[in-house]
Amino acid sequence: MASEPIRAPGPIRFEDFEVDESARRLRRGGRVVKLERIPLEILVLLLDRPGEIVTRDEIATKVWGKGVFLDTDNSTRGAIRKIRQVLKDDPEQPRFIQTVTGQGYRFIAPVISLKESPEEENRADVSKSQPSAVPYLMPSAPVTSDGQSAQAPGVLAVSRTQRWKIVMPLSFLLIAGLVAGGLVWRSRLARHVTQKETVVLGDFANLTGDGVFDGTLRQGLSVQLQQSPFLKLASEEQIQRALRMMGQETNAPLTPETARAACQRTNSAVALDGSISLIGTRYDLILRAVDCASGELLASEEAQAQGRNDVLDTLGRLASEMRRRLGESLGNVQKYDIRLAQVTTPSLDALQSYTLGENIQSQTGNFAASLPFFHRAIEIDPNFAMAYWALGDAYSTLGETGSSAEYMRKAFRLRARVSEREKSGVEGDYYFYATGDLMNARRSFEVYAKIYPDSGYAHNMLTGCSMMLGQYGAALNEAREALHLAPSNTFLYRLVAMNYLLSERVEDAVATAKEAHAKGLDSDLGAVLYGIAFYRDDTAEMARQGASAIGKPGEEDLLLAMEADTAAYFGHVGNARNFSQRAVVSAERAGEKETAAGYYAVSALREALVGDGYGARQLAATAMRHSRGREVDYGVALALAFAGETKRAQVLADDLAKRYPEDTIVRFNYLPTLRAKLALSRSNPRQALAILAAADPYELGLPAYSFYNWPNLYPVYVRGEVYLAAHQGGEAATEFRKILDHRGIVLNEPIGALAHLQLGRAYAMEGEISRAKAAYRDFLTLWKDADPNISILKQAEAEYAKLQ
Repeated sequence: MASEPIRAPGPIRFEDFEVDESARRLRRGGRVVKLERIPLEILVLLLDRPGEIVTRDEIATKVWGKGVFLDTDNSTRGAIRKIRQVLKDDPEQPRFIQTVTGQGYRFIAPVISLKESPEEENRADVSKSQPSAVPYLMPSAPVTSDGQSAQAPGVLAVSRTQRWKIVMPLSFLLIAGLVAGGLVWRSRLARHVTQKETVVLGDFANLTGDGVFDGTLRQGLSVQLQQSPFLKLASEEQIQRALRMMGQETNAPLTPETARAACQRTNSAVALDGSISLIGTRYDLILRAVDCASGELLASEEAQAQGRNDVLDTLGRLASEMRRRLGESLGNVQKYDIRLAQVTTPSLDALQSYTLGENIQSQTGNFAASLPFFHRAIEIDPNFAMAYWALGDAYSTLGETGSSAEYMRKAFRLRARVSEREKSGVEGDYYFYATGDLMNARRSFEVYAKIYPDSGYAHNMLTGCSMMLGQYGAALNEAREALHLAPSNTFLYRLVAMNYLLSERVEDAVATAKEAHAKGLDSDLGAVLYGIAFYRDDTAEMARQGASAIGKPGEEDLLLAMEADTAAYFGHVGNARNFSQRAVVSAERAGEKETAAGYYAVSALREALVGDGYGARQLAATAMRHSRGREVDYGVALALAFAGETKRAQVLADDLAKRYPEDTIVRFNYLPTLRAKLALSRSNPRQALAILAAADPYELGLPAYSFYNWPNLYPVYVRGEVYLAAHQGGEAATEFRKILDHRGIVLNEPIGALAHLQLGRAYAMEGEISRAKAAYRDFLTLWKDADPNISILKQAEAEYAKLQ
């Protein structure tokens, strides 16, 4: 049969709107009105059949084709909604498009199909009179009585075989073209995200007037989507950096347009945004995914919640469906898909408070200011596991290890109420902060990183585990991987630079700091830059870093404490006391009570090391009155042990063992050091050496939780003292050289200077006088401007004089 004539599309008009189908444009009053491709095609389909019901199946077949793996009902509703928005059409009292419940849609306004202009008609007539560029498949010619085909005069007869030789290739070309076109069309509609691409999460527009939804649904959606090992959300740091590049504030609303622009600047693939509106007593939720490059709608999901209390569950269902639409397998979605109200909280008010705390941290970095919001969240919902975790994390950042452990334990007990991703983090943090079991912590974070390879947090915590165990090569690899995943994170630059310094790769540390500075990401590098400057004897840079930290909560007290150590390193013990006192005041002002007590404990240890037992005892007592904690108790106990207060030191050591039975650092660093020092005070060096054997694998690690790592290398220093007491000068020299050979670890700790003196004593014991003199001279040069009347200085001067 003959092919149907193809209608040349002409303009279609209704009211003051005009659709130019050939140009695929909608105009109003002569001006182009923006309408996306798919809504425009559906509008044309409705206009072609005014007054008729066009079913959803007909729309799906016409627009997307048969067999396409799409939720076409939702996509159709989304497209109709966009048409109505452009036409200003009220679905309750429609002027243009009427919804026929259970069937489809009908265009109800009068429609005028305009004829083409005379010039267009003439061009059409001329084209019909000319031979076509593509041969048409014509009907067979009539057959005569002799079985031959009749042919019109002047028309060349074509045999059936010849016709097939022409028709078949053309048919194949036509089919191939249709298939290729269909595949391209389908690929554009079914755009899937790969695991290497990231997704920017925009705001959830709150159209209800109820403030409890402001920011809350975006937070809930983030938690739900992050259950997926497949989807990778752009980090808040990346989004904030993109906003700065756009000249906007970092807390600017992430409207669909802003989210797409941020998506392009973060090299992400898809921008997600949503909205919630109140229709009667029901809440209508919509979730949209847009291709960042083209701006095309990739997927749209819509659902209604029966009431306020059902909103979180409805949002969770939308998120799960969106995961599948963006390419995640159904099995994966089912495996990692716990209800949102379960992985967060069924209380919108609790989730809102939690969200406010998270926003304060991400936008200002002020962890202390976030605490009241997390406390409020657990008051509203005492079973809100992630709010307990957030409290534990905030307190650990503030150096409050006791409070951190308390809340981490509570989160751990409630871990059945979190997603797989969060469970891995909660378990790892429980072992890291609450019990101190670094081996189990590392195993948990390794599982976390394996299931969720995009997790910078897992790699960050693996960095911490390796640093505490003294495995700096592994720590550096993890820190670099974390930075690769979150290249705009200032804290991770700090970790990478610090691990280079710890590994004696100082120039690499400097290069990392310069890279961070060039990107404007060096705000967290003050302490590391101070350490690098000390390593390079750059006093001007040390002073600059100290001055730049003034007035910065959480940074000022740390730099003041480091200044105190530097003063003591050069024998300026009086200045060290003053810097420590200022550090205490700064820490207390920032609400860091345990940190402040730690500064008193370290000050007490310095006094004991240089021979001021009375000052050490006074400061130790002050520390204990302020606060208790793992590092505070260890510092006080070690100060008392060096000051000869063995009974009180023994009590504290036993208490540490009782309170931290699973803590790797307590078991294999702090207790061996304390017990060896106490054994030495009882004149039992052999027992002391046996005790210190447990510390051998971890003695080069950074045991403290904070960036103020004053306890570094004390097992080595005490072992050196034990060998001196045992008159094994050669072995003692090996230990003290170990300290001097690891300047990147010991930095400005007082034992870094005292190791020169102890090395001189070890060489003198072995009869190596010239080497002994050199070591003494090194110490006395460092202390050339030291405070007078320091006990250990007088001893050093007297011992050196005997060598002359």
